Amino acid sequence: MSSIALFRLPHAQTCTLILQKEGLPQTLDRLTMLDDCRGYVFAPFASSSQNPILLLRPDVVETYSCDDVTSKINLPGAHPTGAPPNLPQGEASDSPPLGRGWGVGSSGVGSSERFHYHLDFCNFHAQLCEGTFRKIVLARSTIIEKPEPQSPIHLFQKACARYPRMFISLVSTPQGGTWLTASPEILLEERREDRGEMREDSRLFKTIALAGTADYSDDVRWSEKNIREQRYVATYMMETLEQFSNDIAEEGPCTVRAANLAHLRSDFNFRLDNTHHLGSLLHALHPTPAVCGLPKRDAFNFILRNESMPRGYYSGFQGPLDVDGMTHLYVSLRCMSIHGNRYRLYAGGGLLSDSDEESEWNETEAKLNTMRYVLE
Repeated sequence: MSSIALFRLPHAQTCTLILQKEGLPQTLDRLTMLDDCRGYVFAPFASSSQNPILLLRPDVVETYSCDDVTSKINLPGAHPTGAPPNLPQGEASDSPPLGRGWGVGSSGVGSSERFHYHLDFCNFHAQLCEGTFRKIVLARSTIIEKPEPQSPIHLFQKACARYPRMFISLVSTPQGGTWLTASPEILLEERREDRGEMREDSRLFKTIALAGTADYSDDVRWSEKNIREQRYVATYMMETLEQFSNDIAEEGPCTVRAANLAHLRSDFNFRLDNTHHLGSLLHALHPTPAVCGLPKRDAFNFILRNESMPRGYYSGFQGPLDVDGMTHLYVSLRCMSIHGNRYRLYAGGGLLSDSDEESEWNETEAKLNTMRYVLE
């Protein structure tokens, strides 16, 4: 059974298909094993036997016009089981059973889903008030069922058309299932240099600190909570990069648009003299405080023990790693897993001690709308 990764970079008019023709994608226990690797990386929030780090072998790498992707890539319609014939199918192992607290419906939110978020918020927020964490991210999911399954390739094309500023991807593997993502957040990206600036002994890379969320408008006013949250992430990114590079330039923060939302973003451009240890750099960066919290390791362990929803590949990262000279790794945000005519949508938000539950819930609703609009 083949595995695919189909992606479109922000503002691009073309998309790239990476196809592993035979066998299963390679599974990795830890990110440091990505040193000197190439292929499409699909990494979870927390690696486990159920949700391993996956590396798709690039047997085929082809480029298509985004407008023609449904006709050029021969993955037609919906299979009777709910997936196109060449797309692996099966409920991902991280999916909890219905009735565990997630509402199901064509658009509405179940009361039990809101109640479970309330319980999680109270638990997480209490830790912030006690000073255990400076920031922690709380995630949730919701399920939408449609009368008939939709072609994942068609949904990918719709996302490309609707969100030109975002990284759009469709990944389907036997181990991880089928996921559609529209992400605004770069984790690690190699920058192209002008020939006059190129140095054989090093390469330029970029990452960002993205945090703070507001409804998009031409004149966004940022609260003190959002400004502090973004500064926490930016400081962490700089301190982490300093372990790998002594040539780092920070720009920002500035307001950027992602679909119907705005975020605060700082850019970090840095030079690596040794690019044989990108896996070690990724291990240090992931998960960033934007999807986890601070102190990072304590927040990470608390989330795994206490969050009601298993995240699976949500808030992990993905993208091509040294494929035809491309490295474009993005955090897996604004995503959904596809199981026939059932779509599990994911979202999260960063909590601080002065966070308000209703505001945080509304923020996750706005983020879930990114994929809701694709399904409409």
